[in-house]
Amino acid sequence: MKLRQWQDNCITLAFNQYLNNHNHFLTLATPGAGKTLMASELADKLLKNNMIDLIICFSPSSIVSQDFSESLQLRTQERFDGLLGARGHSLTYQNLQYLNDDFWALFTRYRIFVIFDEIHHCAGSNIDNANAWGEQIILNIQDRAKYTLALTGTPWRSDAAPIVLSTYTHPSNKISCDYVYGLFEAIQDDVCRVPQIIAIDNNNISVVDEEESKTFNSFKALLSQSIIPYQEIIENEQVIKYVISSAQKKLDTIRQKNTDAAGLIVACSVEHAKQISALMKKCFNEDTVVVTYKENEPTHLIQQFRHAKTKWVISVGMISEGTNIPRLQICCHLTNIKTEMHFRQILGRILRMTNSTNQEAVMYMPAEPKLLEYAYRVKQDVPFEADVVKFEKMKAEVDSDSVQDEKSSITFNKTKSLDPKVGIDLSDFENIVTSDVFDEVREIPDEHYLTTSYDKVVNIFGQFKQEAIALGLSELR
Repeated sequence: MKLRQWQDNCITLAFNQYLNNHNHFLTLATPGAGKTLMASELADKLLKNNMIDLIICFSPSSIVSQDFSESLQLRTQERFDGLLGARGHSLTYQNLQYLNDDFWALFTRYRIFVIFDEIHHCAGSNIDNANAWGEQIILNIQDRAKYTLALTGTPWRSDAAPIVLSTYTHPSNKISCDYVYGLFEAIQDDVCRVPQIIAIDNNNISVVDEEESKTFNSFKALLSQSIIPYQEIIENEQVIKYVISSAQKKLDTIRQKNTDAAGLIVACSVEHAKQISALMKKCFNEDTVVVTYKENEPTHLIQQFRHAKTKWVISVGMISEGTNIPRLQICCHLTNIKTEMHFRQILGRILRMTNSTNQEAVMYMPAEPKLLEYAYRVKQDVPFEADVVKFEKMKAEVDSDSVQDEKSSITFNKTKSLDPKVGIDLSDFENIVTSDVFDEVREIPDEHYLTTSYDKVVNIFGQFKQEAIALGLSELR
């Protein structure tokens, strides 16, 4: 397979740095750019030049781990199942805490090349500030691997903790990347699609309780009063029906040219995913694939969807990062996780260019202030004038045929069940746990959290308030 120019340049730079006794290399490449292929080519080059003996890859989910294993095997023509005679193994970060001394002894006997996909999941500049995965890397890999390659599409953590194996400049505290390939360059090179982000809003919102009724002319105005948490907006049936109706119409238009084009809906919980799936069937007679940690063999479901003709997949976290499904061109952001990292990763699922006739990539989301902030930062990454961010007002009725022209009204009943600042019901365990996709620390959205901007070199300023629930992996199994 012919390499893209950025991949070739990155491989050359990394290879030369390894030759000059720099054993670690950090690559920032926008989601959808082709980091897996680049890493596989670099691994093959190191093998052919007799610079390494074994290759081990760590990634955040089983589906991405499987993709890496297949890519490495295809490029090197070696097995990567970790069994006797294999050239290496591809594992998830969750495995780090369960590897025994026999495994770590390999690092003293062999020259091992370690690939870390989406390295931002692993935190720590030292043992004192490391998370569980970062600690294992610091203790067992950092000074023992022959070479390491770290990959990321979103090189920051929402808790502002340092990323393991990374260096930061002082006093500005900027993360230092050895190679940067941003969305700006990827669009110019026809590697990534130009995104379009549709922000759905409503100018006739009512909140009713026993004593009074209040009206609001936008989701921003509603959320600013801390009366209704964002989760109630994305769980509101009218909002869901309108978002999926608009997305469904757009996908049908794209499929007139690209018959296998598909859409992704990211939900906030298993029950939410089921609610959306039921509405898709009821309103549009559309069957959907639901992928959550509760399904049997979710990785197999994702693999099937990748090559199927099914139009829609609904996920709770499991297709938000690193998962390669090139036929995805539409996504709906209906999750309550409102960090820029997560936003970028969801958008990245629809940006990968293909050979299809139509190359549109459209995200639909409620017009929530923080999401809009991220959307406008994406617009800054587009290398030419384009209507990246558009607003759409909700209409009155959604049915299987059309969206009516009258203005829509939404009514919320004020409740005390949720803390409006946090915006997540901690009694719903499904909202904070997925199978094997996220960090062992699952972040709770913070309305006042100020993420950093996404530049060629990413700034990470100050200390931000962290609200997290530590979930021991052993308790999840």
